[in-house]
Amino acid sequence: MAQEVSFDPVLLRTFLAVATGLSFTRAAEQLGLSQPTVSQHVRRLEEAAKRQLVRRDTRSVSLTDNGQAMAGFARTILAANDEAVAYFTGSAMSGRLRFGAADELALSELPTILRQFRELYPRINLELTVTQSGTLYRRLSANHLDLIFINQEADLGRGTLVRRDRLVWVGTERLQLAADQPVPVITYHAPSLSRSAAIDSLDQAGRTWRITCNTREINGVLAATRAGIGICVLAQSRVPGDLRILSGRFDLPALPDVEMALVDNPLAAREPIEALSRAIVNLPLGPHQASGVPPR
Repeated sequence: MAQEVSFDPVLLRTFLAVATGLSFTRAAEQLGLSQPTVSQHVRRLEEAAKRQLVRRDTRSVSLTDNGQAMAGFARTILAANDEAVAYFTGSAMSGRLRFGAADELALSELPTILRQFRELYPRINLELTVTQSGTLYRRLSANHLDLIFINQEADLGRGTLVRRDRLVWVGTERLQLAADQPVPVITYHAPSLSRSAAIDSLDQAGRTWRITCNTREINGVLAATRAGIGICVLAQSRVPGDLRILSGRFDLPALPDVEMALVDNPLAAREPIEALSRAIVNLPLGPHQASGVPPR
């Protein structure tokens, strides 16, 4: 019975680098290996083939006839290997993914994740929608989106939890709130998670309040807060460095927790959803790393 022969792709890749440049030194530099390692790889491949593949002297490197043949086989084998790796690691994945993100989430770490996702899965047509969490959920339910990244009430039990955070009151360092005056609130238009949290907590605490800025835009909330015309509600990890957490001051009531969650459409293709979900779940959402905007 003939002995089975196989050629290690690692050895083939090293040999092909030598064969292409006819230099062990250049091959070592190209592959980030030491020159002795390159020589060892070529020798092991020759042992596996039971043929001399490379002629080498003090002045030059050349291929034998068997080496020329091996170079052709190596290109074919490595191309097939790379194609298989690409297929099973996902870069060959194709199709359409309709993805929605709450606007404050889309302006933080998410752009980097989406850029990397597009590089890894270039054949997936990623369609991005950025708007309020409630609107995104309605579009998902209507089968207009495949996956959404939203803010929602803590412990709602919906979707995949990416991060849990505490809502806090936020304003400028110099802001003063009089106990006998309505609390000036800067918030999004309804419906809004942070708006409801602010108003409900103030009502339950018996504090009067007034809306001093009503906006649909992130920049509007932050600009109004920085201008000192009121206070807003942010997730604690998203408080920008030029604003201050006011929770625990001015007798402001406690606020609930919030969840950043992924919710998917059960009717959509699973592979693209699972690939993007894995990338987002691993987001490094540490304190003060995000853009500092209120959950909607």
